[in-house]
Amino acid sequence: MDKKAFYKLSYGLYIVTSGADGKYGGQIANTVFQVTSEPATVAVSINKKNHTHSLIVAGGKFTVSMLEEATPMTLIGRFGFKSGRDTDKFAETQTRTGITGLPIVTEHAVAFLEANLVGSMDCGTHTIFLGNVMEGGILSDSEPMTYAYYQKVKGGKAPKNAPTYQAP
Repeated sequence: MDKKAFYKLSYGLYIVTSGADGKYGGQIANTVFQVTSEPATVAVSINKKNHTHSLIVAGGKFTVSMLEEATPMTLIGRFGFKSGRDTDKFAETQTRTGITGLPIVTEHAVAFLEANLVGSMDCGTHTIFLGNVMEGGILSDSEPMTYAYYQKVKGGKAPKNAPTYQAP
């Protein structure tokens, strides 16, 4: 099988955040999609080894910030290649607190969503979390970054915990 066929699926680049017991985390994700419009529901795919995964399970809510094409690799690297267990990803990042009480990354974001967890599906290495969207908004008129743009223009790679990771 030619696994490069998966690169033809359309993805975006997002920062998913969550929190529980006064601790917050966030990560880059490329698998976020709208499931229904009534009620407004989205799904995110998160690796079980990631700190954000345990926070979504414990806190029962998450946010999604949709990144713009101009997002620098330093921001992507901070949320995509470092663990929140070891570093405070929010210390140097522009955020605001949403209605869920979670940090919403506003830096280089074109829009955001806040969701309460309503279900999940075990997918082996990952869990797909379903969330009812409680709030959302537009932050910028900039173009959202697609995963194809991230790979071709930014030269980005997928970390080994990403659902799109392929060993060299």
